[in-house]
Amino acid sequence: MDLKIIFLSQKGLFGGINRNNTTHLPVDLAQQTILQADNCHYSQINKVTKRYDVCILLIPKTEQDRNSLYNLDIVAEGKKVADKVWFMQEGPTWIFQDLPLHQQFWHYNVLAEVDGILCENKTDIPYFRGLVDENKPIWDIPSVMVEDHIKDTLNTVKEEKVMIGGNFCRWYGGFDSYMIAHEFNCPIFAPSMGRKIKNEDQIENLTHFPYMEWGIWIKTLSSFKYAIHLMPTIAAGTFANNCGYLGIPCIGYDKADTQRIIHPDLSVDFGDLEKAKKLAKKLRLDKDFYLSCSKTAKKNYNKHFSEEKFINHMNKILS
Repeated sequence: MDLKIIFLSQKGLFGGINRNNTTHLPVDLAQQTILQADNCHYSQINKVTKRYDVCILLIPKTEQDRNSLYNLDIVAEGKKVADKVWFMQEGPTWIFQDLPLHQQFWHYNVLAEVDGILCENKTDIPYFRGLVDENKPIWDIPSVMVEDHIKDTLNTVKEEKVMIGGNFCRWYGGFDSYMIAHEFNCPIFAPSMGRKIKNEDQIENLTHFPYMEWGIWIKTLSSFKYAIHLMPTIAAGTFANNCGYLGIPCIGYDKADTQRIIHPDLSVDFGDLEKAKKLAKKLRLDKDFYLSCSKTAKKNYNKHFSEEKFINHMNKILS
């Protein structure tokens, strides 16, 4: 991109990300890498010597990382280094509403003061539109992957096994995914994530992978035939996106853009476990339906969530 962009975040990074030196590029780092953006921790803003066209604020999802920000005017900090300051959503729209009251209003003030807002899903736009000035630019920012170093590492054979997309907490809805996954009548696996709860490793017919870097995760996921992610929290939708890239049919809730767009025939209304169960059974028993869902997933990923599509979209927004 021609625009000079810097992200302010909680990441322990300073400067740009060399896409040739790492396979650990989860969605937020992938976005920054593709935009050829620099990154700076909030505490290091005074070390920045360049001037940027756009500063994008990423407010941490974890309480520990957020607490250091509440004494800062982070929009003013962004204005020190850039002409425009945008807020980029991390997590669901309601993520700040479990915080103490003064912190909730701190979040609102950030939204009110920035020049624009980037949402994780089109379905989130009306929420932010109702909170801020009607003339403030609000756009979706698509989930994206850097494919360079993973293409040649992928498994070419899909094994009879199912991956659930998250752990057993309300955020990920792992319990519901696990129960429906039994319809596939094959081994069930799950990742280990930051919200993994006590005793998950003792659940019958469920194998947890250890935490792994993103590139290793994609290689591991590529060997799976089925996926299910009944996550009630509407966020970036990276799991459905990863499955689309790999041609793995994924059952999930339709509010996340990646799920609804990439896997249209496998998307269900929130809480509709009955339909999810029927779809799981159909994927297992109907070979033509499975192949159709797999083909559709790959096609829609390439059409809507490729790196080229992401760059064109971001150029349109930020220019």
